[in-house]
Amino acid sequence: MSQKPAKQQQIKIELPGDLQPSYANFAIINHSYNEVIIDFAHVMANVPKTRVQTRIVMTPYHAKLLLNALGTNIANYEKRFGEIKMKGAGIPERGIMGMGPSQVQ
Repeated sequence: MSQKPAKQQQIKIELPGDLQPSYANFAIINHSYNEVIIDFAHVMANVPKTRVQTRIVMTPYHAKLLLNALGTNIANYEKRFGEIKMKGAGIPERGIMGMGPSQVQ
């Protein structure tokens, strides 16, 4: 007896017209057995304090799906625009707006 392939459900995604994007250049990631928590913030040059703008809580399973999706998207980005250089890989000590990668711990 053969099994029929499962039908893939289409999900309609709505973006509200008043959706406000959040810019983040800093993330704090924590986890428990049941959840992965990612806090996003925007660190500004010469400002020693920031505030978490967005908190995302997801299951470890969904966090791993996100990790895989990010990996695929970064690979596609680098194919199109070139390698993203990380600290110690030839990037300048001071980045745009005077903030270098070593300033955020």
